[in-house]
Amino acid sequence: MTDLRERTRYEPSEVEPRITTRWLDSGLNSPEPEGTADENYSIAIPPPNVTGALHMGHALNGSIQDTLIRLNRMRGKHAKWILGTDHAGIATQRQVEKRLEGEGTSREAVGREEFTRRVWEWREEFGGTIIEQFKRLGASCDYDDERFTMDDQYVQAVLKVFVDLYEQGLIYRDHYMVNWDPGLQTAVSDLEVEEREGIVDTLYSIAYPLADGDGELVVATVRPETMLADTAVAVHPDDERYQRFIGKDVILPIVGRRLPVIADEYVKTDFGTGCLKITPGHDPNDFEIGRKHGLPEISVIGEDGLMTEAAGQDFAGLTVQEAQAAVVARLEAEGRIREQEAYEHTVPFSHRSGARIEPLISLQWFMDMGGLAQPAIDVVREGKVKIHPESQSRRYIDWLENIRPWCVSRQLWWGHQIPVWYRDEEMYVGTTPPEGEGWERDPDVLDTWFSSALWPFATLGWPEETAALQAFYPTNVLSTARDILFLWVARMVMMGLRFPGQVPFEDVYIHSVIQAPNGQRMSKSLGTGIDPLDLIDGGPRPEVFSQGGDFPAYGADAVRFGLLAMSSTQDVRFSEEKIEQGRSLTNKLFNASRFVLLQVDVDADAAPRPRTIEDRWMLSRLQRAKADFAGRVDGFDFAKAALGLYEFVFDELCDWYLEMVKPRLYADDDPEAKADLSATLLHVVSETLALAHPIIPFVTEEIWSLLPEGARGGADLLAGAPYPDVDDALLDADAEAAVDRAIGAVTAVRGWRDRVGVRPGAVLPARLPDGYGDVASLVAALARLDLQGGDGAGTIAGVAVPGGAVDLLPSDEVDLGAARDRVAAERQQLQSEIKRAEGKLGNERFVAKAPPAVVQEERDKLSRLQTELDQLEEL
Repeated sequence: MTDLRERTRYEPSEVEPRITTRWLDSGLNSPEPEGTADENYSIAIPPPNVTGALHMGHALNGSIQDTLIRLNRMRGKHAKWILGTDHAGIATQRQVEKRLEGEGTSREAVGREEFTRRVWEWREEFGGTIIEQFKRLGASCDYDDERFTMDDQYVQAVLKVFVDLYEQGLIYRDHYMVNWDPGLQTAVSDLEVEEREGIVDTLYSIAYPLADGDGELVVATVRPETMLADTAVAVHPDDERYQRFIGKDVILPIVGRRLPVIADEYVKTDFGTGCLKITPGHDPNDFEIGRKHGLPEISVIGEDGLMTEAAGQDFAGLTVQEAQAAVVARLEAEGRIREQEAYEHTVPFSHRSGARIEPLISLQWFMDMGGLAQPAIDVVREGKVKIHPESQSRRYIDWLENIRPWCVSRQLWWGHQIPVWYRDEEMYVGTTPPEGEGWERDPDVLDTWFSSALWPFATLGWPEETAALQAFYPTNVLSTARDILFLWVARMVMMGLRFPGQVPFEDVYIHSVIQAPNGQRMSKSLGTGIDPLDLIDGGPRPEVFSQGGDFPAYGADAVRFGLLAMSSTQDVRFSEEKIEQGRSLTNKLFNASRFVLLQVDVDADAAPRPRTIEDRWMLSRLQRAKADFAGRVDGFDFAKAALGLYEFVFDELCDWYLEMVKPRLYADDDPEAKADLSATLLHVVSETLALAHPIIPFVTEEIWSLLPEGARGGADLLAGAPYPDVDDALLDADAEAAVDRAIGAVTAVRGWRDRVGVRPGAVLPARLPDGYGDVASLVAALARLDLQGGDGAGTIAGVAVPGGAVDLLPSDEVDLGAARDRVAAERQQLQSEIKRAEGKLGNERFVAKAPPAVVQEERDKLSRLQTELDQLEEL
């Protein structure tokens, strides 16, 4: 114990690297693929982009997943946390393109083969960054079996799925509406589309004359340049203003094309004039209306972002902005604009290039989702896949019930190249190239979400029937954020059911999004982002924090605890106080364990040998803490699991039990009693470490290594030790009730002493009410009371406690007159502050003009002052 006597504080920066090495060297993270998935436990990590670095979302989700993995590993299961990264087609390609641009060249200049080589080179240089950062967090992933979505085996799985779906008629090539990014010149997924609110455009009301000369219909649009591709005007079938026009034609201004007036229930009668221009080539909703009504599809904006020949010779070759100005000028010249007004709306932009998304009809590869969606709906409705919280199940089902064909092709060079070859009019689809000369492979690659949809089973060796697939598929839990519930989660369910033939996971936990302290989204560019490593190691606070300077080095355990404690199923604001609470917990647990280990008989085995009611109370509370923690984690209630652990360690173990047993620890008169207490304390400490390990693994593993060998139960590493089962025989409701009553009495008396101003070491004569027989000595010791004699003495005060009142007897240590004066002065001060706050909040000018946060702060202050006044008891 010499080393422990010298270690007066816990130092995460010294402990964490050393413990990480022990875990990695142990092999615990890499279970053998034995048994079946029902017998084992597995989680597939949402693969971070190969371009990525650890951010708060990764840190929270990593803490959630690691808690689940560690708990189930300790339960004796083969627990595999499937690790890997995603090739991240667009994001990675842009990184390498930027590097080439910095060298004065481009991907087109170097060619596809060289560009691909450069991407692999970039991946070797930067792709492991986030993996090493996960180790810093304490994530017990299977680092020996890291996967990558561009590994040879994974590529073969992707190609097989594409070919199989093509042969089943579910993948096809067609002209269809897509999100087109003119900056990157590729179709992009919904995830790459950023819906920007508050964009102000001009809403133009344009008159389309009726072909028979009987008046005009006025349509409203913010994109007059797209009218060149109009193929109809639509009105609501029940709109009495326009029923007589249905079936007639109008003349498209500038172009002169005849457009039918059609009826469709999609039209909103209260928007604009109630007449809607239909442009199937440049609006997703118009596209659907056009297909339903068999309208022509005209594209006047090309994939390069310029107007096409179909726009007419006056506009072809112009940018969209130039074309809009030219079209408006022509309409004004023709006298067709009836009104102009500013219009604020939401507009899609590319998250990657920053360009405004153009909805375009493009020749792409699509997946028919109809036959895949219904089974994915059924497994959620039947409870085979459970989504937490339940409200997210409704979102999931709503999306699948209204799903559209999925554009799976991307006009990129980095990714899974589509396994299709063309020769003249021939087309070949296969996992290997066709025989013969003259074949050219489709240059497009697959959407990154296509390959990541196979993640839970392709990482385990599918389509081969591997031992890993048998042992760990289906996985148990998927933890992710809600923004990819559709893009990834639903698609994994569809692909899992279609190919391995089983759901990919049993539970989906949708965790919270952590916002900046001011409620903004976390973003480096906005100055609101927090690097988790800056919390672990110490680093700069973003400007959004009212407190300046650097973060202290909290350590990984504190960060894990804090993130879990602030987590929810709703978005939450980052709370540094919760991280500080985590640091307090690690320090408290280390110091308490150190105290016990320096006092007990180190040769004692860890075993419950209760001799007193407080021993029975502690052992019973420990059983309830174990059950509560495991139940909370199993129910994905990580905040209550973390905070419940904190309360158990701080309040019950440290503040009460260790204080109760100190006199017995220091006594040397009964070696047998000391041995029993040592065994009980070592049992409580070792089981508390095991209980806490899934959330705060570093400090618990370090303390475990300091326990006597007999207290470790033969487990060299706590990470490989059994999670302690609840021992029903140690549950003792009577002991809990009695000691809880004693704690209530001690708390009340201590509060009275503080209010009266009794010096801390003074012992006061007192009488306890009936019912405290078994715990009277505890109350006396902890509240510093003398319960001997004084039966006939009068009382100077009564302190309400559970079951009655403690009678305080006359003592030179108590000056009630001075105490009453202090309380009166405190009451007067509180009343004065309350009056000032009420006056401030009663000032209408202050409430109207002050920032909302300042007004709320004043309201909170008033509430706090009123509570303090209510709690200030008379003496």
